[in-house]
Amino acid sequence: MKILFPRVIALTLAVSLSGCAIVSPRLEPEVPVAGSWNESAPADAVGVTPTWWTSFNSPELASLVTEALAGSPDLAVATERVKQAEAEVRVAGASLFPQLNLDGGASAHRSGNTTGAVPALTDSASSIELTASYELDLWGKNRAGVRAAESSAAASRFDRDTAQLTLVSGVATSYFDVLALRTRLAIARENLDIAQKVMDVVSARARDGAASALDVSRQQGTVDSQKAALVPLEQQERQTLAALAVLLGRPPEGFDVKATGIDDLIVPSIDPGLPSTLLVRRPDLASAEAQLAAANANVAAARAAMLPSITLTGTAGLASAALTSLPTAGATAAAGLAVSLLQPIFDGGRLSGQKAIAESKERELVETYRKAILSSFADVEQSLAATSHLGQQEQLQEDVQTQAREAQRLAEIRYRDGADDLLTVLDAQRTLFAAQDQLAQIQLSRLQAAVGLYKALGGGWSGPDASAAQAAAKAPSA
Repeated sequence: MKILFPRVIALTLAVSLSGCAIVSPRLEPEVPVAGSWNESAPADAVGVTPTWWTSFNSPELASLVTEALAGSPDLAVATERVKQAEAEVRVAGASLFPQLNLDGGASAHRSGNTTGAVPALTDSASSIELTASYELDLWGKNRAGVRAAESSAAASRFDRDTAQLTLVSGVATSYFDVLALRTRLAIARENLDIAQKVMDVVSARARDGAASALDVSRQQGTVDSQKAALVPLEQQERQTLAALAVLLGRPPEGFDVKATGIDDLIVPSIDPGLPSTLLVRRPDLASAEAQLAAANANVAAARAAMLPSITLTGTAGLASAALTSLPTAGATAAAGLAVSLLQPIFDGGRLSGQKAIAESKERELVETYRKAILSSFADVEQSLAATSHLGQQEQLQEDVQTQAREAQRLAEIRYRDGADDLLTVLDAQRTLFAAQDQLAQIQLSRLQAAVGLYKALGGGWSGPDASAAQAAAKAPSA
């Protein structure tokens, strides 16, 4: 035993050191990147900061975002998934260390006749054994498993960051929805007041015989239509408030916000930066890259599983046996060391099938990553176009609203003077209401586009190191 033990250790160490880990070639998506965006940023545009929501000039929104980050169930779920992935890393890492097991036992047996002529004999036995086993990671299978678990854990952290960005964007969008609905409600109530005033004029003219019953009926229909327009807006406001409360982790009952409209909000000018920097600014792209790295490690592990494996096992133990009627026997000690070699020969194609699955999964994730990159570029382009064109549309719609308001004022005056009929007044009312409501919706769309652009640009996120993701994009061809 004294000669065999060192030789076995030396042999296994030599085999371990001479082993060569299996490395799977890394697949990367090929995505050409343009040098600039189709839409140019305004001259006063500023870059994206991690607290981008404060650029809308709303302290209440900033307070809501802080509350959501602390109480959102969605963010809590994503955080727990990170903890689970980190625990999986510890589980995978255990394969790199020996396993130690301690086994002990004791037994007793009594024998003898029942007459008492011969004394009964009691024999007992006890043992304790320590077993150690270690699989030599010759081909890097266990190390590949650890890399896969680490990459999956990184992906889960990036997914949590994505969930946080989605949460903040959702809070901002819902908050703007509520404020826009309140602005539209104020417009609808203002138009209801105008319609009611015109109704009073029509009623007075009808009593004097200057207006017909048809005019009264038509104007009453306009008043009723304005009242009916309030109901769906009020319903949407309550529904949006309830959705916002859930994002914050609060019950909808009694929840409300203080702001009454979107007039005090500022639509910021955003600098999108260069397209080549986008790949290191979005957590969802970092997650896709990490998932691809995990798939690559799984391919290496599947390939290594088809090669021989060597396991080193050592045991040491004590055992004793005694008869109570005889002198106590001494305990005996034993120790052993064994090396086992396992080479899969025939498994019905199970290992080769697992390797094919892992390789196909890696190719699938390459295409998933490529699609995510393309989609991210499209998100930015669409948001840039929206912010640019909606700004122009808002200016034009403000002119439309100004003209509609003046036309409504003049039509009402001319109707009082008898120069025009009621149809002219009704048409002017509808035009004004539509112009005001359309302007409020355009203002909301601008706010939503700004939020969408912040989200498309990663919301100021900065990962620990996304050089692999950046290298996945190729420079624009000449």
